[in-house]
Amino acid sequence: MQILFQPEVFLVWTSLIKTAALLGITLFLISYTVYAERKVSAFIQDRKGPNRVGLPFTNLSLWGLGQPIADAIKLLLKENFIPDTVNKFFYCIAPQLAMIPPILVLAVLPFGSTLLGQKMVIADINIGILYVFAISSLSVYGVVLAGWASNSKYPFLGGIRSSSQMISYELALGLSVIPVFLMIGSLNLSQIVEYQVKYGWTIAPWWPQGFSIHHLMEGNFQAIWESFVSGFSVRKVVLALLMLISFVIFMIGMFAETNRLPFDLPEAEQELVGGYHTEYSSMGFALFFLGEYAAMIVGSGVIVTLFLGGWSLPFIPDGTHGIFWGLINIFVFFAKVAAILFFFIWVRWTLPRFRYDQLMKLGWYYLFEIALVNIFLTAFILAYWRH
Repeated sequence: MQILFQPEVFLVWTSLIKTAALLGITLFLISYTVYAERKVSAFIQDRKGPNRVGLPFTNLSLWGLGQPIADAIKLLLKENFIPDTVNKFFYCIAPQLAMIPPILVLAVLPFGSTLLGQKMVIADINIGILYVFAISSLSVYGVVLAGWASNSKYPFLGGIRSSSQMISYELALGLSVIPVFLMIGSLNLSQIVEYQVKYGWTIAPWWPQGFSIHHLMEGNFQAIWESFVSGFSVRKVVLALLMLISFVIFMIGMFAETNRLPFDLPEAEQELVGGYHTEYSSMGFALFFLGEYAAMIVGSGVIVTLFLGGWSLPFIPDGTHGIFWGLINIFVFFAKVAAILFFFIWVRWTLPRFRYDQLMKLGWYYLFEIALVNIFLTAFILAYWRH
């Protein structure tokens, strides 16, 4: 048993456990995000949505919660039809290239504080956000190869659209997070969360200083007011406004990177039938489908980590105070991710699709320039207040 607690061995098996747990939670979220999207769209359109599939061999429908399982079995059992005209090698590897990068990004996301003394992040590297951008940018290859290898005009047009769109919005996406690093001074995602635990969320950095839940229980409103005033300053308000601009740009860029409405021009069912995955069936189509939702979940996790405090909530302790609080921190992180996912779904069923020229104009004429100006303003404000 002692060999298990040698540093190298201990690191290996704890990392494997964290990887398996995080991957299991993510795959569960992918399945039930699809279910949530169908339910929310039905609610918006005054329909019922999936409400039949429940427990097998019973009459319990359970609001259709078994629908993702039925969909997975259906896709596994369907025939994998490959047209004769495709470039088979690239046609077959494209779905994997769309699915793997979002899963790899999970390695650097701190999804909790600590649990049993272990940090809830698989790879706590000092260049975490650079890793996120480097790996997530590979997703474009899966979409482009699928469009080109299908040897069909609709997938090809979808692949061309996607490559232009994803490359264009990656610039604004990358520039939008530079003000965060200027303010915090670190590229390590765990350190970014720890900074927000101490000083408040990036977009709301004015946590009350010295506030205690006992003040509220005792009705000591004078102490509550003083704690709020002490945590408030003009510098924090100005920085919060600049961080809010970064947050909005990053959120819009994430919609474009994940090909979600109103940026779903690579798929555009009304124009391109289905875009880059038109010629795919069975698990090939399923991997593209799952890759899109995995990218949504990972993108939501990055947004939560950079701007919304990660696993933290005001006045809630971290995992060093016991297993219960460590589990609460993990729950808080995924609850925030679920809230962002709901926003993704709500926007899809609310807004119409952009024209392609509008899409490019927004990315190059507006978001790119605003992100650049935001960097200079943040640098100026930080330099001014330091002196």
